[in-house]
Formats: sequence, C-alpha cells, structure tokens
Amino acid sequence: MAAMPSDGLTLLIPEDELRAGVATLAREIDRDYTTTGVVIVSVLKGATIFTADLLRVLQAEVHRLEFVRAGSYGGGTESSGDVRLAGTLDPRHVNGQHVLIVDDIADTGYTCVAVKNYINGLGPASLRYCTLLDKPERREVEVQYDYVGFTIPNHFVVGYGMDFDERYRGLPAVYYFPDA
Repeated sequence: MAAMPSDGLTLLIPEDELRAGVATLAREIDRDYTTTGVVIVSVLKGATIFTADLLRVLQAEVHRLEFVRAGSYGGGTESSGDVRLAGTLDPRHVNGQHVLIVDDIADTGYTCVAVKNYINGLGPASLRYCTLLDKPERREVEVQYDYVGFTIPNHFVVGYGMDFDERYRGLPAVYYFPDA
C-alpha cells in the first residue's frame, strides 16, 4: 500500500536507505555473534518486518527466533509510559543463551527497560538490544541500545512495520506525520 498524499505523510527514510541500514546492522551483529550464535527475540508487532529483513542478511547462526509483545501506545501517538508485555518465553530457550532483542523504535526507553528486565530474569548468557530507529529527544529513562540503525528527529513514524492504530504497517519505507 503506497502512502497517499491525502494521508499527510512525509517520507523520512526511503526503502533503499532502510536496506542499507539493515545490512550495516547485520554486519555489526555478525561481528559480535560469529562464534556464539544468537537467539533473537523480536518485539511485536512493529519490529516484525525489520526482524525478517535482518534475518535474511545475518551470517551468524540464529539458534532460535522468539517473540514478545510489548505496547505502550494504544491507539494514540504518545507513549503512555506503561509498557504491557504479552506472551511468555520458554526459559529453556533463553537461559544460558546469547540473546539479541530486536525492536522497531526507541523513544522513551520504557519498552527497552521492560523487555530487558523480563529477559534478564530468564538467565541469558548475554543480552543486547537492537533498534532500527532511535529518537533520543524522547528519552525519559536511561537505557543502552547496542545497535542503532538510524537516529531520527522526534516525529511519530509509520511504515516498515510501524503503525498508527494498525494502519500503514505495510508501507515499504518510513514516513512521519508532520503535525503529530
């Protein structure tokens, strides 16, 4: 589905830049997991497309692909700061493993903290966090992201898996609403 001008969307990151950014992230991740392999935990729903594209270019062995659902937006454009986690990981799939969390966007930092705390409680050998997009202007809690694809201004973005009230996920690039 292409963005319609009447939707008021403005292109932020075109498809070709996304592909190049994902390839760069894959090379960085490969360097860290070449000898150990990795369990990837994708944060649903927004990171689904990013995770799939990342898996296609990673050279490191991916032992498992797991999912955790996290949300703090509801139907709006502002994070509530209250992160809800849904679904559970089987501790046997994480305990003693090198785990990489793959997320779509880092803004307030609350999702990162919640997901990291949850997975750390399952006893991984190591835990790192990868985000496609980072909005440091929005940070409300101190967090560390190990891999960042793009640092972006404080816009509400859609496309490439990210949505507004479940719309726009299928757009092949990243767009923003100039007035949101």
